[in-house]
Amino acid sequence: MPHLAVAQSYPTRPVNLVVFVPAGATPDIVARLIGQSLSQRIGQSIVIDNRPGAGNLALQAVAHAPADGYTLLQVATTHAINVALYEKNTVTVTRDIVPIASTNRDFFVLLVNPSFPAKTIAEFIAYAKANPGKINIASNGRGNLTHLAGELFRMMTGIEIVHVPYRGTPAAQSALIAGDVHAVFDAIGSSMAHIQAGTLRALGVSATTRLRVLPDVPLIGDVVTGYTVTGHLGIGAPRGTPAEIVERLNSEVNAVLSEPTVQTRMADLGSEPLSGSAADFAKLIAEETEKWGKVIKFAGIKAD
Repeated sequence: MPHLAVAQSYPTRPVNLVVFVPAGATPDIVARLIGQSLSQRIGQSIVIDNRPGAGNLALQAVAHAPADGYTLLQVATTHAINVALYEKNTVTVTRDIVPIASTNRDFFVLLVNPSFPAKTIAEFIAYAKANPGKINIASNGRGNLTHLAGELFRMMTGIEIVHVPYRGTPAAQSALIAGDVHAVFDAIGSSMAHIQAGTLRALGVSATTRLRVLPDVPLIGDVVTGYTVTGHLGIGAPRGTPAEIVERLNSEVNAVLSEPTVQTRMADLGSEPLSGSAADFAKLIAEETEKWGKVIKFAGIKAD
């Protein structure tokens, strides 16, 4: 039973988890949270290896690593987006990475400056249609999910808006608070403090059901039928990694996600656990790749 032996003996040394953002960013915090509990379950250290660079550096590092289960990738929506955004990439998440398990998902919120006249999604759309090309919507960067959330909204509503990219969340939020721009689609976890303080007004969330952390904020999809935006994170490995190792890690990651301490910490980050099979995660990646590919084509977005 050589295959069973692989699963039983693995791992015999520390496992590297390559993360696509710098230390301290929310996905990195999640990776360390998952890694800490996972290391206890598998009896080996999970070493976080930060490789920031639009998701591509981390992806390349893992895709070119031995397919032995000792180099893993924190897979994100960013990697699905990059399939269409970087058409000349020789490495893609759909071709070169085998999905192991999803870990969590985040939702987005449409925020406006408190002085902005619209107080609902319907009023925002009406105002935009009455003032075509006069609403500036910030993002955390060109091709970022905060950018694509706005482009999907534009595609589904027919409004004309002006995209203003900034370098990162703090810069985009500061511009909105200062009134330099009118709106932004932002991850809930990074915007909660501003919403609670009243420095930014939340018009709608991108989920399909009302969120516990923002129970009074309606769904964008209530007005724009079918509008949803989620950012997912998970774990993958180089293509060719033995199925027994994938199954072992999937089982252990799902067990980690059921731990109350992990669930509580994720809730604090404005996120929610997303457990499932490796096949479930593969399906999610394929769906996100198709969805955002269509938006990128519609908006004519090219990588910088």
